[in-house]
Amino acid sequence: MPHYGFNFLWMFIWEPQRQPPPPDERALDFMAATGFNFVRVPTDYRFWTRDFDYFHPDETVFEHIDRYLEACRSRDLHMSLNLHRGPGYCINRNDLERHNLWLDPIAQDAFVFTWENFARRYAGVASRHLSFDLLNEPPNIGQYGLTRENHAALIRRTVAAIRAIDPEREVVIDGLGGGHLAMPELADLSVIHSGRGYQPMPVSHHGAQWWSGHEHAPAPIYPGLIWEGHTWNRDTLRKFYQPWREVEAAGANVHIGEFGCYNQTPNDVALRWFADLFSVFKEFGWGYALWNFAGDFGIVEHGRPGARYEQLHGYNVDRDLLDLLIESRVSA
Repeated sequence: MPHYGFNFLWMFIWEPQRQPPPPDERALDFMAATGFNFVRVPTDYRFWTRDFDYFHPDETVFEHIDRYLEACRSRDLHMSLNLHRGPGYCINRNDLERHNLWLDPIAQDAFVFTWENFARRYAGVASRHLSFDLLNEPPNIGQYGLTRENHAALIRRTVAAIRAIDPEREVVIDGLGGGHLAMPELADLSVIHSGRGYQPMPVSHHGAQWWSGHEHAPAPIYPGLIWEGHTWNRDTLRKFYQPWREVEAAGANVHIGEFGCYNQTPNDVALRWFADLFSVFKEFGWGYALWNFAGDFGIVEHGRPGARYEQLHGYNVDRDLLDLLIESRVSA
């Protein structure tokens, strides 16, 4: 069975004096009871690093990750450990970084060191329970000095370093351009290629002030939204993922590590879009992880006007969205 589940923001953004919370065991129980099997944990390296001293982490912080992993393993859920903010890069507030991941050797060395550290810590944990998702949503080509060549070189170096310690560890790499652009140059690397399910952005991110395009985006309608030279419908979605299908045809596995719809989009529009998106993922046999579980993009009390909620396993759940999620899953 492909991996289906949710992103959990337990260690998502570091703030001074903030400790990571314990694993949300009630949410994990919900997942196990409803047949989901995948937990993606985006992390911020600043939880264990102070003043950019990358090579002397506070390893007591990793005990929180240990507990997340054990909570998942005890329920036979797969946990994907992700660097949402890595040394030298984050898609959110990259200006907070001192170094540049694609231009500065110290950041590259720190990035590899971080994953080597995790590889040693979790050597012996089966890949059925743990994967390493190296870097959340690298930027567009040309941004921050990233090129396809220097990014591929960094990824190959990091994967080789992990496998020198733990040869069987499952590794995940996110697409470029915020996760949307496939990387055929790495199709031979025997890693999971992680895409995104946010297109078209005026539907998924309507009213999202952190998205730079929100002010000039057209009103969210679906199907039929005209954006970036395309009229968006199910066929457009299929064409959008064609480069990912080509990477898959070259031997790679594909997973959608994030997708979702912000709660400012009208619910009927969101559900029509979700239905087409899920049907495409099901056709391709791809797993996915909704961003997130409980929150503005989630399945629990997201606040989207017009949603139909139902009490289920102690949660106020979007019943229609849950049904679509369950119907889209495929068995092994």
